[in-house]
Amino acid sequence: MRHLAIVAALLAVPAVAEEMPVVVELFTSQGCSACPPADAILAGLAELDGVIALSLHVDYWDYLGWPDSLAQPAFSARQEAYARAAGERMVYTPQIVMNGADRMVGGDAMAVMERLRAHSGVSTPVDLRLTRDGATLRIEAQATGPLPPLSVHLVRVRPFESVTIEKGENAGLTMDYRNVVAAWDVVGRWDGAEPLRLDAPLPGPEPAVVLLQEDRDGLPGRIVAAARVD
Repeated sequence: MRHLAIVAALLAVPAVAEEMPVVVELFTSQGCSACPPADAILAGLAELDGVIALSLHVDYWDYLGWPDSLAQPAFSARQEAYARAAGERMVYTPQIVMNGADRMVGGDAMAVMERLRAHSGVSTPVDLRLTRDGATLRIEAQATGPLPPLSVHLVRVRPFESVTIEKGENAGLTMDYRNVVAAWDVVGRWDGAEPLRLDAPLPGPEPAVVLLQEDRDGLPGRIVAAARVD
């Protein structure tokens, strides 16, 4: 019931500006007893216009006896890279990273809503457009202001996954996950000097998200533009 109240509160948050969606990355694990409330928060965020909610399952809790069926080492590495970029020495679950800039406890609904409102309506110096043509995604972008070096990220998303957890801290729970990241690839670099135009393979029917993110000596920084294609 508490999870439903959290979701209802999130659905009451006003829609954010379409020009710059708020990108919410939740680092979570099926083996973490503190994660189900955060998973519920992300499910609520996934229903909001102007929010791109992404669930990244990490593998560093697998040793507790339940290997997360959705986890990938690359997602643990991405969270660790965020920690290094922030000068932090540890990672934890559940953690939310918002627009590549803000880090917070993923189960703290009040903090998540506060930061969501702070990021709402933030302008972007990039006009980003995605076009899906069969198994190909065309990514086009044009800068409307100066840009730092950016990485072009292509993220594949499974909108819904239901998992029955048989062992570990959440043994006996059946969890419904939203916007589970299935693959994450860097498909290009861009500095904004010339318009961006590139084609990337996009097989299968699942939605995709493209992020343009600051790249600071190989570490992830602020996300300056984002878009989703279904």
